[in-house]
Amino acid sequence: MRAKGSLFVYSMAVTLMAAALAQQARSAKYSSETIPASGGDISVTPINHAMMMLQFGDKVIGVDPTGQGDYTDLPKADLILITDIHPDHMDRASIDKWKKSSTVIVAPAAVAKTITEAQVINNGEKKTIAGVEIEAVPMYNMERGPEPGKKFHDKGRGNGYILTLGGKRIYISGDTEAIPEIKALKNIDVAFVCMNLPYTMTAQEAADAVKAFKPKIVYPYHSRNTNTEEFAAALKGTSIDVRLRNWY
Repeated sequence: MRAKGSLFVYSMAVTLMAAALAQQARSAKYSSETIPASGGDISVTPINHAMMMLQFGDKVIGVDPTGQGDYTDLPKADLILITDIHPDHMDRASIDKWKKSSTVIVAPAAVAKTITEAQVINNGEKKTIAGVEIEAVPMYNMERGPEPGKKFHDKGRGNGYILTLGGKRIYISGDTEAIPEIKALKNIDVAFVCMNLPYTMTAQEAADAVKAFKPKIVYPYHSRNTNTEEFAAALKGTSIDVRLRNWY
């Protein structure tokens, strides 16, 4: 009986180990890294295109959930930020997969027409929501659009965001060209900056904007069909830590 009991225990241990390894393999789908902050590290997880997850303390913050994300092993979000109405930033089904009953969704008014439970924040407003200080900043096109007289992103429709976590100011650009409001940003510790044509800006334009507001760390994101190495090369010789990561 002892032999059978020992075999059962061994079999259970192997099963549990296999399950743990499988869980680890699934969790490893998205790679995270940490940034030291007051009160603990900020975890940054690139997911896809404009979608990411930030974690600080007991807070899980999701940004721009879409169908390109795999939500199977992601922790449920406490706070979801949405930047714009386009489907590469806003997807009802994906939001529902990532949220829980207490999740707070923050978005511009144009998004709240579809995601009706969203708390609205407008360009220039600063609010503390779900325990996180959030500032909405402009994101828009100055020149680029689908046809003359129209822009891909109208001024005032979408939000970029500045979050304060552990004393660090984190800027998420959303879809924008190198607008004056970006270049005027102050005291940004970590920046996520878009670059792709024809919708936002070139790698060089993004680098010029970053040189103006001088974040300590910058991640190029929302960069499909853009050579982000060009962005990194344009910032070579500055003190800015350029982090190229796998968003696709």
